[in-house]
This record gives sequence, structure tokens and C-alpha cells, in this order.
Amino acid sequence: MVVTLIIACEVGFWVLLAGGLALRYLARMPRTGAAVLLMEPLLELTLLIVTAIDLKNGASADWKHGLAAVYIGYTVAYGHYTINWVDGHVAHRFGGAPPPPKPPRYGLARAAHEGKLWLRTALMAAVAAGLLQLAAWYVGDGGDTASLHGWQVNVARLAAIHGVIALTYLIWPKKDPAGKGGGEAAGDGAARPQKSLR
Repeated sequence: MVVTLIIACEVGFWVLLAGGLALRYLARMPRTGAAVLLMEPLLELTLLIVTAIDLKNGASADWKHGLAAVYIGYTVAYGHYTINWVDGHVAHRFGGAPPPPKPPRYGLARAAHEGKLWLRTALMAAVAAGLLQLAAWYVGDGGDTASLHGWQVNVARLAAIHGVIALTYLIWPKKDPAGKGGGEAAGDGAARPQKSLR
């Protein structure tokens, strides 16, 4: 049931995103579109509640509950970033906005961009690890929480690997072959000159 709900939440995320953006730019109903987009967190709240109920009803804490925690962590860390990124491209294609800036490709600007992405991954790992710990405490000493603790190790390992990759851009910055400096933009690729969803 939990896996089915995770799949449903992922599908629901993209359905709400597509619907909200269609209302904003195709139907010219920006407030209604924003309201639809603001429903996104309800998906994660539903998943969290169902996962807790599943554990409360005596289900063994296993990989499904760990996956649910990681999914919620990912959505917390990357959900808004993804929505803004898609919104920027849809606004350009259908709303007459200028093209969204591309992430920088070279030098310290690229290193800063990669560092910001790593901070999101670290946030994802922290949220997931926190939810997994809460689940482990909820199950208590009498239950099998090895799978939950295994997921904690996995998300920490993922954040560490991403951190090492991001650090390489600082230690060995990519040089612009044209010698023009930092690349297309100094931002993280999510900023747009027009009104955002924030």
C-alpha cells in the first residue's frame, strides 16, 4: 500500500504541476493556478499520515517506510526548485517571459551552483533521516528497525557522495574555453526575472 501511495504521490505531483501551470499560462488564471500548485504539500502530508497509520496498525518497519521517508525528504528539498524550474520554461514558452537563465558552466560560479544543489541533497538526507528516526522510535525496541536504520546510512552516504562531487568543482574548477569567466549565469538556474511562485 505504501509503495502504491508513493507512486500515486509522484504521479499526483506532476499532474498538479501540469494543471497549475496550464491554468496560469494557458487559461490565464494565475491565482487559480497558484492555488493548485499550493496543493502539492498535501501529497507529502498524506503519505506521511498513511505511513504512520501503517506502522500503528502493526506493519513491520521495512524498506517501504524508508522509501516513503526519502521521498518526502526529496520533495521538501527539491520540490520547490523543480516547480520553479518548470515554471520558468513554461512561462517562456507560453507566457512571453524571457528564457530562464541557464546554470553557470565554469569557474567559481559553477562551484557555487553545485554547492547549492548539494545543500538541497543534504536537506533531503536530514529530513529523511529525521523521519526514519521518528519511525524507529515509534516502532520501539520490540520491533525490527534495521531497515529504517539502513535507509539512514544510505541517505547519509548519498549526501556524502554528492558532497564530494560538488567539492571537485571547487578544487578543480572548469575553465571557460572562450576565457569569458563564469558561464551563462551566476545563479542556481531557478531564478527568473519575472514573478515567481514563492
